[in-house]
Amino acid sequence: MSTIPAMFERTTRYLELPLNTRSRVLLFIAALLLGTTFLFPLWNMTMFAPQYPNGLRLDIYGFKFVGGNNGQDAKEINLLNHYIGMRELTAENFTEFKWIPFVIGAMALLCLRAAFIGKNSYLVDVTVLYGYFAVFSLWSFGHKLYTYGHELSPTAAVKVQPFMPPMFGYQKIANFEIYSYPAAASYAMAAAMLILLVALGWNIREVRRLSLTELRDLT
Repeated sequence: MSTIPAMFERTTRYLELPLNTRSRVLLFIAALLLGTTFLFPLWNMTMFAPQYPNGLRLDIYGFKFVGGNNGQDAKEINLLNHYIGMRELTAENFTEFKWIPFVIGAMALLCLRAAFIGKNSYLVDVTVLYGYFAVFSLWSFGHKLYTYGHELSPTAAVKVQPFMPPMFGYQKIANFEIYSYPAAASYAMAAAMLILLVALGWNIREVRRLSLTELRDLT
């Protein structure tokens, strides 16, 4: 048999194999980690200025904003944004809040499906879909920050040059020092992605040890 048809058959046979117990346990853990993202913030932004020595804190969940100081920080940030012509930070202006919880829930369910009744093909599916979701979510967040800092009202009381708030790390904008970092839920999502990749790697390594004849016998 030529190399290319053999490679395709080997791949097909691999996808039909049932998941091993170790991979099923990892998938269950990944689903639990995704479930925690509804409890903790995905991102945190903190702003310091001479008039705000204690900082203004904003926690970004997958479905809402929560300001520090019992929500007063979010109101103060929106007041400052108004002066420079930025749109108000509201859940209605973030379409991501409408689809991120749904997609995270779907990813968790796909992990559970693969863990309980799955084949290797289910693991491949959820890993690829989750990777696409992670990359698209980061792009969407960055794009939203860019548009917020560049679509400034021309009638604003205070004129500033268009800017992009930081996604990672530190940035100084006017007299504000802004720190932006992933929070607990983002680390949980990253851990879930790592777990999926480890499970996928284990399965691929096991199958590579088998000959095509052995794969045929297993399927």
